[in-house]
Amino acid sequence: MPRLEGRNALVTGASSGIGRAVALAFAQEGAQVAVHHKGPEDRESAERLAEEMVAQKGGSQPLLIAADVTKPAEVEAAVGQVLEEWGRIDILVNCAGILTQSLLVDMPLAMWEETIATDLTSTFLFCRLVVPDMIRRRRGRIINVASQLGQIGGVELTHYSAAKAGVIGFTKALAREVSAYQVTVNCIAPGPIETPLLDGISAEWKRAKQAELPLGRFGSPDEVAPTAVFLAAEPDGNLYTGQTLGPNSGDVML
Repeated sequence: MPRLEGRNALVTGASSGIGRAVALAFAQEGAQVAVHHKGPEDRESAERLAEEMVAQKGGSQPLLIAADVTKPAEVEAAVGQVLEEWGRIDILVNCAGILTQSLLVDMPLAMWEETIATDLTSTFLFCRLVVPDMIRRRRGRIINVASQLGQIGGVELTHYSAAKAGVIGFTKALAREVSAYQVTVNCIAPGPIETPLLDGISAEWKRAKQAELPLGRFGSPDEVAPTAVFLAAEPDGNLYTGQTLGPNSGDVML
């Protein structure tokens, strides 16, 4: 039997990159998936993903939801749409994010604020809306996607590193709050992954980072998605909470 049969999952940032791979993997494992995308600019990508999910073995008709994750009212409407349609959310994956590059001394305040809002505050917004029903039902899985840069930092990425470190700390704190209700909260901190997110990063930065990696290469979204399936599945992820799992090409070794 597929490992996520009968489960309802909401994946943010699912129109591309890691979010897309996670949504596909969840559908393949039998989950019903709500595919979040930002808006009209990536609606077509979300629709193509939905078609692929239905076509693959185990895939069911996904629910497409749009929201700017930095706007609380839009996030509330998106979560409300899923709950109205399905009645519950069993698995929440917070994967929406942006990545820009700047030295701290050159960084506009707007760049800092946009990154914190998109990469950190959005996780808070979705969790705040989804957690109460998980607590009531005494069941739920939350998976937050951070970055290894939240653990070790990165040159010209103080804003991104700070946001992702915040996601890791948020994950640990929330795990302590809700574990008594059998709700687990974990974090995936990938290393550099070949996704559209890297388009805003210079070729020079990417070459230097690749040279630092013990495995000598960036990963692919398909190499990260199985970690999300593992954390979402039973009994696979049953004893994991407050943890940070690192598919990072060896960039962080703990």
